[in-house]
Amino acid sequence: MKITDVTSRTPDLIHQLLEVWESSVRATHLFLSDDEIKSIKGYVPQALNGIAHLVIAENDSGRPVAFMGIEDGSLEMLFVVPEERGKGLGKRLIQYGIKNYAVERLAVNEQNPQAKGFYEHMGFQVYKRTDLDEQGNPYPLLYMSLTHKPEYNPDNGGN
Repeated sequence: MKITDVTSRTPDLIHQLLEVWESSVRATHLFLSDDEIKSIKGYVPQALNGIAHLVIAENDSGRPVAFMGIEDGSLEMLFVVPEERGKGLGKRLIQYGIKNYAVERLAVNEQNPQAKGFYEHMGFQVYKRTDLDEQGNPYPLLYMSLTHKPEYNPDNGGN
């Protein structure tokens, strides 16, 4: 698995990342309806093109299987294809973001307890909760900040 900073956001790359996003959301955001996912999907390319730092993880074939977006020390997005979940890739990305972009905060849907648990495992703790998401929809968000940095060892997958 290769982690790289995106320097050129081509239409083809954005399309591939949109596929990563959709497969990840369908596997983890079970509180969203199909129509809601389709609606949100329309905004994802704009978010991918507008985020300050876009980092991707590619498989051995050079195909993106995960990505994260970072802005001003905040993890704004992290998505991993279902078949790569649970293999340490999210951990490696978070550690990369902390080390290279000083990631220290994020927001996660309260209705996605696996993500909340993952971020807690990575050293983040909830400091604020809202009843609505950033678009005003009834999806509570948990705002988390980094309380301790996880150890980083790139030689063993970040463990």
